[in-house]
Amino acid sequence: MELQAPSRWRCVDFISDIHLHAADPLTFAAWRTYLRSTSADAVFILGDLFEVWVGDDSAQIANSFEADCVAVLQEVGRRLPLFIMQGNRDFLMGPDLMALSQATALPDPTVLIFAGQRWLLSHGDALCVDDTEYQAFRREVRSAKWQQTFLAHSLAQRQGIARGIREHSQSRKQIATEYADVDGPEATAILNQRNSDHLIHGHTHKPGQHPLGAGKMRTVLSDWDANAVPPRAEVLRLTQHANGAALVTRLPAALA
Repeated sequence: MELQAPSRWRCVDFISDIHLHAADPLTFAAWRTYLRSTSADAVFILGDLFEVWVGDDSAQIANSFEADCVAVLQEVGRRLPLFIMQGNRDFLMGPDLMALSQATALPDPTVLIFAGQRWLLSHGDALCVDDTEYQAFRREVRSAKWQQTFLAHSLAQRQGIARGIREHSQSRKQIATEYADVDGPEATAILNQRNSDHLIHGHTHKPGQHPLGAGKMRTVLSDWDANAVPPRAEVLRLTQHANGAALVTRLPAALA
């Protein structure tokens, strides 16, 4: 998919890996405050907005944490364009959630044409090709058959299954000596396929700029954790200057 930014856009924000869940009210509050106050013309959430998402019907439970999150998204979606991409934890976000949130689902990957450049947007997990166990799991859970079977369970059953998957993931992290990262040649290949020079993604929790050679760049978004010391809640912002070029900056969400 390609998305042409309207000419009125002068500033766009990117966030990812917020990992919202009911047991972390501080990160939820930081995310809510940022969305309510950002001066950006559009906001792109590049995956893992939620720690887990077991189906859009979870947002229809009155007074639930999921319903509270949707209320924030609704508020923001009425004020500015809001784009949401699925991540590896919330890949079951569907059209009902997008409609409730007044947001636009963003395919992975998507090319954003802004300030005269083609910015390739992705969550990033599909590019971690060295993590073969995860890639096999990803293919399974992204299949229509698996998702139909999973969504046929009751909400309580789905929540229990999700907890088991999450516990397995945590166990893998504890025994791993090195976490998989985005593969450089894979990133370069997809940039070439999409006629882009700059990849923006999340997933790896390794924020920074990573030159890929031949004028190509990979920019990694930060995860969010308001309980960390120091707290993590960072926004990547593209600002179009009067000369048409884009300035890439990182700033705390509180200043966005």
